[in-house]
Amino acid sequence: MNVPNWFVCVMGMGVTFVGLICLIFISYLTGAVCRLFGDKHEEKPAAAVPAPVPAVNQEIPNRGELIAAISAAVAEELGTDVSAIRILSFRRVR
Repeated sequence: MNVPNWFVCVMGMGVTFVGLICLIFISYLTGAVCRLFGDKHEEKPAAAVPAPVPAVNQEIPNRGELIAAISAAVAEELGTDVSAIRILSFRRVR
């Protein structure tokens, strides 16, 4: 049987797109079934509670420990020794 090359190409693309369309249809069908038979209770969103605003010039407790932890994390990320890192300033970024 002598099948032209273009026919094989068109059939391959056709099967692929038909398969993708079937997957889309199955996902829509699954979503509809889940919505139909899913949990019936509706969760009410909790009232938004404003986050406490910290003071601008608030002292950081254990500042040395915090800087040591940050420098250790930076050294680990950069793959260097902690003694090779020098932190010149430290401030909160909003």
